[in-house]
Amino acid sequence: MFTGLGGELRSAGRYLGQALHLMVGLPDYDTYVAHMRNKHPGQPVMTYEEFFRERQKARYGSGAGRCC
Repeated sequence: MFTGLGGELRSAGRYLGQALHLMVGLPDYDTYVAHMRNKHPGQPVMTYEEFFRERQKARYGSGAGRCC
């Protein structure tokens, strides 16, 4: 997609940003949407608000979990 050093830096920055979000507990909605479209194409995709609430419940122990 990107070419040269600038592309590599953008890609590294994107991965670093994603890692930092995961470290502080912020879920990545775009990754979730891509996962659902690729692995579960017939199932509905949660809105961002639904996704965020579900991730909070899963993180803080209300019994909700991941699909895979």
